[in-house]
Amino acid sequence: MEKKDFHVVAETGIHARPATLLVQTASKFNSDINLEYKGKSVNLKSIMGVMSLGVGQGSDVTITAEGADEADAMAAIVDTMKKEGLSE
Repeated sequence: MEKKDFHVVAETGIHARPATLLVQTASKFNSDINLEYKGKSVNLKSIMGVMSLGVGQGSDVTITAEGADEADAMAAIVDTMKKEGLSE
């Protein structure tokens, strides 16, 4: 299992556009990928799940990936988080 913590620095948090990009990235992989925030865990391949968490600026989230392509999935998600200015 791959696990990584992120500190959200984007002014708007993980709102519609970045959430969509994260879901699209996660959906390219077969692994189970989850986003955890404030004790809740949702499937990162579900736009409604991600949006329901209401992750704002300054939040700490954890992303886990488990499966055959977990390392590649995590690398792509880390890249998306950085490119979109969501985390440092």
